Amino acid sequence: MANLLSFLSFSLLFLPFSISSSAKYTFPQKYFINCGSLSPLNVSGPTTTTFSADSISDSRRSHSVKDRTTSTVLTGIYNTARKFTRNESYELQIDETGVYVVRLHFFAFSDLFDAKFNVSASGFLLLSNFSIPKNVTSPDIKEFLLPVTGPNLKITFIPSQELSSFAFVNAIEAFVTPQRFIDEPTAYVTAQGKSNGGTEDLSSSGLTVMHRVNVGGSKVTPQNDTMRRNWVTDDDYLFLARTAKNHTMYSNRPKYYDPELGGATEYDAPDSVYKTAKEMNIDVETASNNFFNITWLFPVKRNATFFVRLHFCDIVSANRNDTVFNVYIYGLFGQPISPYDRYPELSAPFYVDFVVDSDGSGFMNISVGPRSDSNNKNAFLNGLEIMELINGQEEWEEGNGKINSLLIIVGSTVGGVVLIVVSLGVILFCLKSRKVTNAVDNSNWPMVNVYPGSTQSRTTARTPLGSTTPDMNLGLKISFAEILHATNKFDPTFMIGEGGFGKVYKGTLHNGVKVAVKRSEAGKGQGLTEFQTEITVLSKIRHQYLVSLIGYCDEGYEMILVYELMEKGTLREHLYSSNEDLGMSSSRSRLSWDQRLQICIGAANGLLYLHTGLSEPIIHRDIKSTNILLDEHYTAKVADFGLSKSGPPEETHIVTNVKGSFGYLDPEYMKSMQLTQKSDVYSFGVVLLEVLCARPAVDGLLPRNQINLAEWGLTWLKEKQLEKIIDPFLAGKINPNSLRKFGETTEKCLQENGTDRPSMMDVVWDLKYALQLQHPAMPQESYEDSTADDSWQLALPGINRLPSIDASTSCVCVSESGVFSQLKMDEAR
Repeated sequence: MANLLSFLSFSLLFLPFSISSSAKYTFPQKYFINCGSLSPLNVSGPTTTTFSADSISDSRRSHSVKDRTTSTVLTGIYNTARKFTRNESYELQIDETGVYVVRLHFFAFSDLFDAKFNVSASGFLLLSNFSIPKNVTSPDIKEFLLPVTGPNLKITFIPSQELSSFAFVNAIEAFVTPQRFIDEPTAYVTAQGKSNGGTEDLSSSGLTVMHRVNVGGSKVTPQNDTMRRNWVTDDDYLFLARTAKNHTMYSNRPKYYDPELGGATEYDAPDSVYKTAKEMNIDVETASNNFFNITWLFPVKRNATFFVRLHFCDIVSANRNDTVFNVYIYGLFGQPISPYDRYPELSAPFYVDFVVDSDGSGFMNISVGPRSDSNNKNAFLNGLEIMELINGQEEWEEGNGKINSLLIIVGSTVGGVVLIVVSLGVILFCLKSRKVTNAVDNSNWPMVNVYPGSTQSRTTARTPLGSTTPDMNLGLKISFAEILHATNKFDPTFMIGEGGFGKVYKGTLHNGVKVAVKRSEAGKGQGLTEFQTEITVLSKIRHQYLVSLIGYCDEGYEMILVYELMEKGTLREHLYSSNEDLGMSSSRSRLSWDQRLQICIGAANGLLYLHTGLSEPIIHRDIKSTNILLDEHYTAKVADFGLSKSGPPEETHIVTNVKGSFGYLDPEYMKSMQLTQKSDVYSFGVVLLEVLCARPAVDGLLPRNQINLAEWGLTWLKEKQLEKIIDPFLAGKINPNSLRKFGETTEKCLQENGTDRPSMMDVVWDLKYALQLQHPAMPQESYEDSTADDSWQLALPGINRLPSIDASTSCVCVSESGVFSQLKMDEAR
């Protein structure tokens, strides 16, 4: 992991200036509003807080409503509400500028479930088309941190334009935070886990709270928090629970330092957060394997930007300077945490802030792990907050449609000038483009210098150290002109997919060969290294269950890979549909059980060849349903070797940084960074569950215990009730014996320890056996034993047992339609 940190020169650089709050700050007594009520209400806490009576009088715009059926548990601020039928605002006079907490309480009673509305404040759109689902029986609290510079804070409720729609709110909290509560500048991390040492200015950004977690401790309620916050426990977010344990033995008060020196105060997080922590569960590891990470996985909005604050307080070390460790974001970006660079004592709270872009997965993972230069090989975390940035400022005023006529005139004039300039630019561009087009369409197909001054190939360029990049098998090179012809100049209508490398287009070469063209795109997670690895690997191998590389192009700044076209696309496309923007997925599969087994067998054969059929075995490292492609006959082939690793056969593992796709990552690999062939077996086990259940490996919209398919599936596998989670399309269509054998194979693949998982040879054998059980030659007794005991034998008259199969023989690659005419067997491996 050390190389992940080599570019980070700002280790805790901004921490000395992270003045979390003023030492003179006291918790404010305004504004706290008991909406819809004529009476104030006192609420207990570290200090008693009074929710004042509603300042808005009933009118045609709004009126107060009272719940007369609410249980005694939810009386108080949730017993009344203000209901808005037209736009109306709470205008709160501000005594001092700064960052304000705005907390809105919603509890729908009676007919309030029909509400649908927007809320804006301080120039930010806080909620859009907000409503309360009818099955929600607890309060929904929305919290925001907003910069306020004007003389008042105006919170506006705007009912939807739909007929009879309205808005409501039960209670409002709005109060100033300590000075410099949200610090800037803040270290910036991209969705690919990269940082150039740059920072992000948050002075004009609003924030909405997504997650606030008391790591290692119990739930913290507003009555026990210094700023009336809710903190939840972290257990549901742990990626692998056994890697961590709670540390709750600290009984003294944390040693808060002067915030001017960069320390945290009790207003940044309460004592209960800093007095508990999660630390590495070294007790379950061997002495030689203490280098693993604790990882938390948090559902977040896709392709958005977040403020992340990590809270630390060393209550786990016996001595000062004992524990130095790393914190990781996405498993790639890393920053060292050294509590004693600034703080002279144990148990001194502090925090570290980041601004982080999310990717398209819908999850953010955060890890802590030990460093080799630490006296104590341990890592810990006390608390965590994740807030989404609200950058789009938007005022919702009733008269915002009335625009000054002068602005219209000026805007029209400027727009006309801009239109003329743009038109001239388009004409010049078209004239210039025609010259390039003529060159491309020339029947002699000359080489096209698309990037003047940069004709040098990436794959033959010398590195800064003077050595050349790996041999890229120049016999496979294809000209950029040929690529342009094949894809009709990257016609958008030819695009068939998009992944970690870039967009994928279908095309036809001059010789009539249909191809898939994968073009690198700036800002994607994969780049030159993955490009070179893919060419190096695929140029050396040909196999009926591996996607073939036709060629590549590396002219100028282009990095393009050309493959055989797989007409039916990815396996995932045939299992479930996914709306990436809405984070929704649904089953769409019409593949029969036979087809699914054939596909799994084909993909397993491809992996088996990688593991055993080469002089230097290859570990794929990114097996998932989108990297298994189907041809026109639904034959499966393994694709995308950009992350693969190879090594001598005698190597039992490869030590490398953790890469892959969340939901498919081998937990043992994540802990130890030791990549093995069994890491591919685990990922393939997740694919087997995808095939069976027709749902994503990770789905953030499901309940927490169902988010991770592997964990959820294992619980049903262990209960011997796999039939309850299969794709509804398959209900009643799978022979119970075949299902049990498939389930056993899947469960073995997903074992936490790699040594307990089968080899790909065994997986291939078991899947073929599951296919045989789907269509037995004659009636059989029920397959009762699902323990996969190798001594068990199924009574199949006339079928004799074969000896073990050698991986180098051709029988593992025989077309599955005829496999059982060539193999006689009465049990799986």
